[in-house]
Amino acid sequence: MSFKVAFIGAGSIGFTRELLKDLLSVEEFKNVEIAFTDINENNLNMVTQLCQRDIYENGLDIKIQSTLDRRTAIKDAKYVFVVVRVGGLEAFGLDIEIPLKYGVDQCVGDTLCAGGIMYGQRGIAAMLDFCKDIKEVAAPGCIMFNYANPNAMMTWAANKYGKVNTVGLCHGVQHGHSQIAEVFGLKEEEVDIVCAGINHQTWYIKVQHKGKDLTGELLERFENHPEYSKTEKVRIDMMKRFGYYSTESNGHLSEYLPWYRKRPEEIEKWIDLGCWINGETGGYLRICTEGRNWFETDFENWMKEPALSYKNSEKGKEHGSHIIEALETGRIYRGHFNVVNNGTITNLPKDAIVEVPCYVDRNGINVPRIGELPLGCAAVCNASISVQRLAVEAAVSGDDMLLRQAMLMDPLVGAVCNPPEVWQMVDELLAAEAKWLPQYKEAIKCAKKRLDAGNLIKTRENYTGAARLKVKTVEEMALDAENAKKIAGAADKAQIRKAMEQD
Repeated sequence: MSFKVAFIGAGSIGFTRELLKDLLSVEEFKNVEIAFTDINENNLNMVTQLCQRDIYENGLDIKIQSTLDRRTAIKDAKYVFVVVRVGGLEAFGLDIEIPLKYGVDQCVGDTLCAGGIMYGQRGIAAMLDFCKDIKEVAAPGCIMFNYANPNAMMTWAANKYGKVNTVGLCHGVQHGHSQIAEVFGLKEEEVDIVCAGINHQTWYIKVQHKGKDLTGELLERFENHPEYSKTEKVRIDMMKRFGYYSTESNGHLSEYLPWYRKRPEEIEKWIDLGCWINGETGGYLRICTEGRNWFETDFENWMKEPALSYKNSEKGKEHGSHIIEALETGRIYRGHFNVVNNGTITNLPKDAIVEVPCYVDRNGINVPRIGELPLGCAAVCNASISVQRLAVEAAVSGDDMLLRQAMLMDPLVGAVCNPPEVWQMVDELLAAEAKWLPQYKEAIKCAKKRLDAGNLIKTRENYTGAARLKVKTVEEMALDAENAKKIAGAADKAQIRKAMEQD
């Protein structure tokens, strides 16, 4: 088989290298064309060198087409992976630090809340450019697989406004599935699940083992688990009150809701600092910063280490390669993907992006009907969907009033800030992130004028958050070089737990 796969944002070491390994582990895919593109030449060159070394040492005669010209990379591509972080760590830092001055304490800040909303403003503007290129130069019927966050917002904009068939992919469902199997002392393949909701707020509405429904036993199992009883307090509390386990990690979930991070003195009650994903203030920003610093510093040693092994038995859990394999070979694959609802979940809006079970074969991606979510679970999702809708429309139109309304309606921002504070926070975010927000040119001018006029609401300028840990230096990371390498190279940094423990 020969077809072309392009990676936009290929300088993302974790996702790009792992997705490529899984893709080229499929026996029929030994002659595919691979193209990498990124706006950061240094990152692109390093990842290309590493991946090309992997390819050659696995005996394949594939030459990566690596280019800063996105249209060249996309030309004739049948599949496009989007793994971008628009604005990089610089913008990500602003997403965390500016809201923190107003008391909005985020762990991740890439899906909802102030950080996720601003990430969407930057990402959607870029995503629509990607869609334009795909329609003009990619192969007819090209499918885009979006790994970029905020996943639902980006996938929503690409389908509705970009007019490109886009599927959002995430590993959250797989993680929770593994946890559920563990608390019952079973292997993952022994537990059948049905998950439904929206990305990062998906609910395990069916959990079965050999036909027996285990859903009602989950709460007791998690409450009595020696690790999860300490590290998943938010998820356990939500299960108590809504009846179902949620896919997303403790830290992630805590920032999508109005209840767990609104009072600084209460935050530590709900989180655990053994691993960033359990709720650390700015935890994902810290771990991404450490990983990038380590990769850039230690790159020469990466090139000296053994290549990744391209074996079908060692494929990872990321959906992307499995979907392409099913589409191209006809082998059936089942996973949970982010797709346009279209009535799949009947008590969520038809145009929203939902995360639901899907089946893939040579006939395409097939989405079964779920029906109604439990009423409380649907209410939680609908609150987030309202924010997503406002944020998507704001990003597409450049209407800063819609952006401000999205912030007002966000559960955690609304729990912490009053309307004047939200207006000023948005002004600060627009002004600070101006170079990544071309659609807000006029709004940014007005925001800067208001900020320069003075008479501003007082904020906590030096506030570091309720549970902040310092970024490790490269020298500190070198004391545990093996774990530092794991962090830098992981697509899913939440799984490298011990590597992120702090003394």
